[in-house]
Amino acid sequence: MEAQVPAASVPARPWSPPPDASDIVKGIHAMLHPHNIVLVGATDKPGNYAERIWNNLVKYGFEGGLYPVNAKRESIWGVPCYKDFASLPEKPDHVLVLVPARFAVQVIRDAAAAGARSATIVTSGFSELQDEESQRLATELQRAVRETGLAVTGPNCLGNLSAGEKLFTNIDDRTVTMEQGAVAIAGQSGAIVMAVRQALEDRGVGVGYMVTTGNESGLETPDLMRYFAEDPSVKVIVVYLEGVRNTRAFRDACKAARAASKPVIALKLGSSEGGRAAAMAHTGALAGSIETFDAIATREGVIRVAGLDELIETTECFVHAAVPKGNRLAAVTLSGGKRGMLIDAFYAQGLNFAPLNPHVSSELGKMLGPGSIVGNPLDAGFAAVVDPSVYMKSIKLMIDDPDIDIVIIDAEFPKAPHEQRERNLRIVNEMAGRAAKPVIYISAMSIGFTEFTKGLRKSLPHLAVMQGMDRAVTAIKSLLAYAKLRKEVPDIVSSSKPAARAVLEKALKSARGAALDEVASKKLLKAYGIPVSKEGIAQTAAEAVKIAKQIGFPVVAKVVSAEILHKSDIGGVVLNLNSAAEVKRAFADITARVNKLKGKPRLDGILIAQQVKADLELVVGASLDAEMGPVVLFGTGGIDIELMKDVALAGAPLDEAEARLLIGRTKAGIKMRGYRGKPVLHEASAIKALVGLSNLIADAGDRIASIDVNPFLINARTGVAVDALIVLNNAAAKRAAGH
Repeated sequence: MEAQVPAASVPARPWSPPPDASDIVKGIHAMLHPHNIVLVGATDKPGNYAERIWNNLVKYGFEGGLYPVNAKRESIWGVPCYKDFASLPEKPDHVLVLVPARFAVQVIRDAAAAGARSATIVTSGFSELQDEESQRLATELQRAVRETGLAVTGPNCLGNLSAGEKLFTNIDDRTVTMEQGAVAIAGQSGAIVMAVRQALEDRGVGVGYMVTTGNESGLETPDLMRYFAEDPSVKVIVVYLEGVRNTRAFRDACKAARAASKPVIALKLGSSEGGRAAAMAHTGALAGSIETFDAIATREGVIRVAGLDELIETTECFVHAAVPKGNRLAAVTLSGGKRGMLIDAFYAQGLNFAPLNPHVSSELGKMLGPGSIVGNPLDAGFAAVVDPSVYMKSIKLMIDDPDIDIVIIDAEFPKAPHEQRERNLRIVNEMAGRAAKPVIYISAMSIGFTEFTKGLRKSLPHLAVMQGMDRAVTAIKSLLAYAKLRKEVPDIVSSSKPAARAVLEKALKSARGAALDEVASKKLLKAYGIPVSKEGIAQTAAEAVKIAKQIGFPVVAKVVSAEILHKSDIGGVVLNLNSAAEVKRAFADITARVNKLKGKPRLDGILIAQQVKADLELVVGASLDAEMGPVVLFGTGGIDIELMKDVALAGAPLDEAEARLLIGRTKAGIKMRGYRGKPVLHEASAIKALVGLSNLIADAGDRIASIDVNPFLINARTGVAVDALIVLNNAAAKRAAGH
């Protein structure tokens, strides 16, 4: 187990990036730790953003200079108001832009010229709108940010929090603790990021940083992730992502967080319109944006949550639970019903409770009488209810058990003072502080926190306190998965040969239409080392018979046309041809069917191919996701591929080891390895196909939308691609996909 969440206390301020830190990290540090803050567009119109932000800065006691700027006012909010940057008593450092969109670009340029290091553009009216003027302003703003080098968040954002600096440039009027907590949050939606901060603080989890990034004309969420990975005060990074614009930057930020042993918990919006061209093939239809995000982000150590409640529980878990050394679970409860619920909830997530150490079982048996269930989970029952010391001894035995890695206690936090329960909690907190394993309290239901609960919770730093059994179990599963991660995962580069890349370039240059036909597709697959069936293309029935005899019966006849993407749908595939007469008949039947189709698709010939006896039909494929880039897909193939949806994805390119892991994540992979006494199938051919496809989609850059090999037939001796479709990422493909 290599990944570790540091258990050390939050280091004292101040921290500054080292001299060799990137310009982005230095810029973000300047934004979150400024010498002064200048509000450009200050106005005392009731309820406006400028006044609300000013009030928060004053309320929480920002210790640097605070300067309102408005050329039309001499004073505002009881302090002097300045006409421009030149009239300020010191050079500006962090600038809040609150003027209308049409003036924002000039403010950024003027601020940089006056010596500012960073800015937050709260103003909206840029790329979030679709009119021509707003798009023009967005382009001009991006250029200004790039040319000035300012660290800029926004536009269309709601400000930031830097608790150590008592900086709250945000419109939120809910109470902020201003404690330098271990959590840092960044995201494109101000409302969601603010809600997450509030929910965590309501639970007694401190938030040290909160940054709303808005349209991300300057700094993007991965930039903030990179900074949080370096700042030693941060223990857990939480992000809300509406889209990943720069996959490389995102992956690099994830790697930096992983190397620093800081989990990244992400809430990600779903499907992407950009992938529609790929949906012409099965692979594209199955490789949705969120599945692709998971395939790539999970490898980099990201923990994706399904919703806000799950995000809060998972963050609580990672902030207060040490990373376990293994996955051996134990639980203590006082109820047989709760014991059953724990077993069911963990089993549903593929987790089971470990056998107790014989010594522990023996001691529990001596101590607990009738009405208890000595096992795991433990129902301490009547004896523990009557005598609280028995309950404490039961928990201590579980925590001290060397065969247990995580101890779960089914109990609710008190909402009001309760001397005995508070004492018990503090005893367990001390036990957990001495133990080298996480101790987690789970309330089966969400009971909420009172001010008393919140204060009590903060006094118990060694306990994770979770609400809602299902969400808690999901969070614990994520903790176990994180514990298994390697601290660093190397990048994999394409292992293709120059000759293969030359075939690729030739195929793409000579391509007509939206896709390569089967013959051209298979030629390209073969160049990349993907095993294909013996075959030949025939223009006449006589030629078809000749090819069939050379291959040997039985054979398959298939239509060849770049304009017919799914051959079986139009009767373009005939199987089990065992004689010359059957081959002639199939040739004539397919030709006749094509001639009757609407649109008169071009017929390039009839493919006569070896019919491979298969023990299993697979699909192997690759797709170019609009956000995350190239991925490969493996799973159960055939005509029921969408119905079965037994597929798994991984980022491309991949090597043999990653291909083997990908196969192992599917039911098809289980079958290949000899399921229920059946023969072990030729996994090496599937691995070769996956590596080859991953190299092909990576080498193609953005020129191929998807590659579909369905079916890939496999038996105990071999595996071959018997059908292939390569959809291009060009104008013709986009028209065909409905763009």
